[in-house]
Amino acid sequence: MRNSGWRLPLTLAILIPSLVATAWLAVAPAADLPDFAAGGSSEAAALGLAGPPSDAKDVVSIDSRFTPPSAGKPGKLLVTAKIRPEWYIYSITQPAGGPLATKITVTPPPGVRIGKFQASPAPSRSVAPEFDNLKVETHRGSVTWSAPIELAGGADPASAKIEGKITFQCCHKKDGCMTGGLPFLAGVSHEAPPAAAASANSVDSGALWLQLLAAFVGGLILNVMPCVLPVVSLKILAFVQQAGESRGRIFALNVWYSAGLLAVFMILATLAVSVGLAWGEQFTLPWFKVTMTAFVFAMALAFLGVWQLPIPGFVGTGRTNELQQKEGPSGAFFKGVFTTILATPCSGPFLGPVFGYLLNQPPQVVYYVFAAVGLGMASPYLLIGAFPKLIGFLPKPGAWMGAFEQLMGFLLLATVVYLFSTLSHWYFIPTLALLVSVWFACWWIGRTPLTASPRVRATAWWGGFATITLVALLSFTLLFWQPIIPWQRFTPAALEQARAEGKTVMVDFTADWCPNCKANSRFAIERAAVLRLVSANGVVPMLADWTDRSPTIKQTLNDLGCNSIPVLAIWPTAQTGQKPIVLQDLLKERDVLEALKQAGPSKNLQGNGN
Repeated sequence: MRNSGWRLPLTLAILIPSLVATAWLAVAPAADLPDFAAGGSSEAAALGLAGPPSDAKDVVSIDSRFTPPSAGKPGKLLVTAKIRPEWYIYSITQPAGGPLATKITVTPPPGVRIGKFQASPAPSRSVAPEFDNLKVETHRGSVTWSAPIELAGGADPASAKIEGKITFQCCHKKDGCMTGGLPFLAGVSHEAPPAAAASANSVDSGALWLQLLAAFVGGLILNVMPCVLPVVSLKILAFVQQAGESRGRIFALNVWYSAGLLAVFMILATLAVSVGLAWGEQFTLPWFKVTMTAFVFAMALAFLGVWQLPIPGFVGTGRTNELQQKEGPSGAFFKGVFTTILATPCSGPFLGPVFGYLLNQPPQVVYYVFAAVGLGMASPYLLIGAFPKLIGFLPKPGAWMGAFEQLMGFLLLATVVYLFSTLSHWYFIPTLALLVSVWFACWWIGRTPLTASPRVRATAWWGGFATITLVALLSFTLLFWQPIIPWQRFTPAALEQARAEGKTVMVDFTADWCPNCKANSRFAIERAAVLRLVSANGVVPMLADWTDRSPTIKQTLNDLGCNSIPVLAIWPTAQTGQKPIVLQDLLKERDVLEALKQAGPSKNLQGNGN
């Protein structure tokens, strides 16, 4: 292993960024799409088809103010929307034909003229295949729209009040979408003088020291949280391997490990300061969870001996003679990084109030607190590094280390199961396919002998990387998709009630084990044109899921003259006297559109030109 120092950059440059980039490129275009889209029309929301039965005011809050002109500079009207975590709204420039764009309507008083609004930060943009590859623009967290203000001569800014209203569509990956409107009343606001600003940024030193102490203790406790135990256990193996080493080397290796810990904490602090990403909030990002799942799975395979991570001293291949390999600085640093990343889903005692304390604190306090958490987590290793005799109670190196390492591999596989539980079920199959490709890549790399030529080893590494990339791209495009039609659960009673109310009803009889059903859903039913017609005609869409045996669904199929699926049935309003329109087997989009047009709109929309 004398010439293996180059392998750390290779691993970091290939394994981690490749998984991140692959998952990002594959998932990001769909990440801003809700499970149930509103189809870009307020009619869908009015019909109760777009989103959960909750108030939009519980999701979005509005604050507004304006600054008067000064020193030849125009004044500004500022409207800020604060959005609950995991929810998002669409931009004021959202193109038509898809989701509902945010709209700001202002009623200025006499003598006040308002210009065009601009958003800060700019919206995130992605392409939505469900909306015929329409570009969607979304805001998360908070967004402020500002517009220049001009005051006519004689207008008193102190007494001016600007009334307005903001209408928006807010969406959630699991809870769907809903539309809402909130009024605002903006009064004049002056910039705080320097003295006031300094006072606002002052920090109570006594409270800060208490928070730093709590942060340190909370970081210390993170070492025994279930998320990090498998990696901490490897650090214990490293302590065993360090037996007999010089005190200076042991201390240096533990400093490297602590440096890895603190590096991640400083990155997290920077994210908290710059984009408001709270502790653990990265696990709200689908691409991050998919990447972490694949990464932890690859580490589990390394612990189980499928392959060997080419970082000195990080993990062996399960062979006893190679378990005696001494830990190197790169291995120690990487362990610290990996340990901290796995710790972020956990929030042990003390940390909840500490991170809540950071909500209104200046940047330097955020860095102090994150550093205190990191030092608390690193403190046992720094202490053992300074006093190596503390590890004297550990058993001597031996064959038991191989079994212990493999046991930790199974614990990491349990972590993979946990990470799956954090994913929306739409990501299950694509992520599982990705893990199979990671398994193949690790097997390919692991079966390539270390004595092979550099060309053969490079072929294994790059071939494995190419396999992961290709499978990820195919999985998250072909296997990943979300319904855009807001389906209701089918029951005969729900069908009869909707028809009694004069509704046109569309029922999709489907099952997870039916590939033709999935093909119909993907390419014929879950289409933007179908969604627009369903919304415009007030059609009630229902999903009859026959994945598990359901006598009521089978009886309904038999009543329609069918005994197998896929089946798409459309019931015109009961007042027309028409029989249900039944479409079977593989369908095309135009088949569904023609059937919907033939069925016609719901009773309350008949005669309005639809």
